Amino acid sequence: MAPSRIWKGHSYPLGATWVGTGVNFAVFSENGTGAELCLFDHPDSGEPTARVRMAEQNDHVWHVFLPDAKPGQLYGYRIEGPWAPNEGHRFNPAKLLLDPYAKAIAGQVKWGDEMFGYAMGSGEDADLHRDDRDNAALMPKSVVIDPRFDWGKDRRPRTPLAETIIYEAHVKGFSKLMGSIPENLRGTYAGLAHPEAIRYFKNLGVTAVELLPVHQHVDSKHLLDKGLVDYWGYNTIGFFAPEPKYSSGGDMGGQVQEFKAMVKALHRAGLEVILDVVYNHTVEGNHLGPTLCFRGADNAAYYRLVADNRRYYNDYTGTGNTLNVVHPRVLQLIMDSLRYWVTEMHVDGFRFDLASTLARELHSVSRLSSFFDVIHQDPVISQVKLIAEPWDVGEGGYQVGNFPVLWAEWNGKYRDVVRRYWKGDADQTNEFAYRLCGSSDLYESSGKKPTASINFITAHDGFTLRDLVSFNDKHNEANGEDNKDGDNNNASWNCGHEGLDAPEDVQALRRCMLRNFISTLLLSQGVAMLRGGDEFGGTQKGNNNAYCQDNEISWLNWNWDDTARSLYAFTRDVIRFRREHPIFRQPRFFQGRDIRGNGIKDITWIGVNGQEMTDEEWKTGFAKVLGVMLCGDSLMVTDFYGERIVDDTFVLYFNAHHEAVPIRLPGDASVRWQLTIDTAREDGFPARGRGKTGGTKVALRPRSLSVFRQATGSDDEARRAPSAYPPHPEPPPPEPAAEPAKTDMLGGPSESPGSPIDSGDASQTLPPEAAGGGSS
Repeated sequence: MAPSRIWKGHSYPLGATWVGTGVNFAVFSENGTGAELCLFDHPDSGEPTARVRMAEQNDHVWHVFLPDAKPGQLYGYRIEGPWAPNEGHRFNPAKLLLDPYAKAIAGQVKWGDEMFGYAMGSGEDADLHRDDRDNAALMPKSVVIDPRFDWGKDRRPRTPLAETIIYEAHVKGFSKLMGSIPENLRGTYAGLAHPEAIRYFKNLGVTAVELLPVHQHVDSKHLLDKGLVDYWGYNTIGFFAPEPKYSSGGDMGGQVQEFKAMVKALHRAGLEVILDVVYNHTVEGNHLGPTLCFRGADNAAYYRLVADNRRYYNDYTGTGNTLNVVHPRVLQLIMDSLRYWVTEMHVDGFRFDLASTLARELHSVSRLSSFFDVIHQDPVISQVKLIAEPWDVGEGGYQVGNFPVLWAEWNGKYRDVVRRYWKGDADQTNEFAYRLCGSSDLYESSGKKPTASINFITAHDGFTLRDLVSFNDKHNEANGEDNKDGDNNNASWNCGHEGLDAPEDVQALRRCMLRNFISTLLLSQGVAMLRGGDEFGGTQKGNNNAYCQDNEISWLNWNWDDTARSLYAFTRDVIRFRREHPIFRQPRFFQGRDIRGNGIKDITWIGVNGQEMTDEEWKTGFAKVLGVMLCGDSLMVTDFYGERIVDDTFVLYFNAHHEAVPIRLPGDASVRWQLTIDTAREDGFPARGRGKTGGTKVALRPRSLSVFRQATGSDDEARRAPSAYPPHPEPPPPEPAAEPAKTDMLGGPSESPGSPIDSGDASQTLPPEAAGGGSS
């Protein structure tokens, strides 16, 4: 039965918008010939309580206003139009569709033949024949939400990129096994924001949590048939809706409230929230994929189709389809989604999956694409952190170093050369030096800074750091693809024994290698990104493609042994060391010259003899030792008030050779050097001694990194330099406007949705396995 009152409504904003006196519904379909709004009373219902004809269309948007509708209303669309696959049109009104702008989605896809717009099993031309069976009972439903939330005095930390240390985490995997968090909150947004989780982040010293996709996604049928799921969440279906699987508050809008409460709690602790977002494709796949949302709303508008055969899809993503970002309405969808997550959900930035796809115009990746133009002009999105995964699977898709200003990039070249260098491969020295100093060869000519480089050695996609030093080969048997999936080129080295179990001499070498990687990452110029779990030696048992493993393979294991505790303490202390010394996080590239007129270069590359490296030494195929001296008195950095910043002078020695190498410390007897970090030691930070004078011979132990600080006084205390990046000035948030009393579906008073997150004091005691000395 149709609602008693049906008004014309408005074509903007798109989606279902509750305005306090009803709900406006608006859905885009350029090629559709009709639209119907279906209302439901349960996510599993196959019969709508009402079917409302959307008679009004403006600017290719069908719209209607229902004054009797309220938050919590379940709905879906049926769009009429031509069934002409060879022309790119796949309209099928028998298929209930999700709202492309749904702010919440209830229920899960129940796979059956009805979920496909064509008749399954009718040969290679199956997708040309329409299937007219109704799929409503198998479809999740869009939910009208109440957008109100008490943000209080929430403020963005606005941590400058040079000060940022990113911790990449999966919402579920981070806390699922964390025993100090209540069981009902583990693996949820509330778990990630629990005081124990926040205490962990703060003690470790990271400044931002980068979450694997939290947009609503769908588990593919082929994975479910094998007893697996899309754990990483890259099969997006809802660009505005938080994934309800990570919500302890249900899927009828509680996921939205819980996500906001998570962000609020993390912000209060000074932690930023960055989202890994997937705007390059959807779960609907190629021409043989299901009809869930965009395909049925307007296939020819939402997807990039092959120009001379529009039955098929251009696939720059390896998933079967590519979103048609060159279409104004699709670009609007992406921009509206980004703006929503910033303004309504208060997130602090985005990491764009396969970002090169978004920059493709007719075919090639272009720095002048409309996507970049719109992003750069937007007063909201241009002011948050923008991080590109600068590649896709299409021709010319590898674009590291080519994204425009405002963008930082996952630096895949950094990852590769650091792995190869410590593995002992030849001909790595020159590139390793570039990567260590912020990759000026990639970014300086375009006016970018070292912060354009997001440095990482491992990420969710690939080996963990421990597995990187424990396996030469991938071991993905659990994925059910006969170990054929995942990358075969990992530049990993098992230190002489395949597998986690190994003799003690091999384990000792692995522990040293882990310290080498962590130190290199955190002492490089640019922005450091740490894969969650690497700080204590987490393992996936050799699986380098655990995208489908929602189990102990992927979940972080908080049951630590002494080795895990030791590595965690080392990682925490190196992070603290980086944050105390601005010379390791400069906002400008080194110049390699005397800047201050004191006769000392800001950076000098040092050979084993303690002298500056010669051109011949740079040409050596394999330099056993690479030394670099960073002069703290030559920094071209001032604080916010224009005062000059200075730091100590350091010499870093990288020995990737399998034997000890004797070197001479730079300078003469008037210079004294204090060994500050030595990865060959189990504790990593040696006790302070009297130090050694310049010219002294020192043996660098095999496969290790040593950091020497130039002593500045009789007490050998390091100078404590102020930050060059004080908090970004930001006006206080406006006082919230008075809002109308909220009513439930029957018109009576209703409580505001609560949150399971206890957002009280985050300084509670850490669980024993995560505790340790020092502070961040």
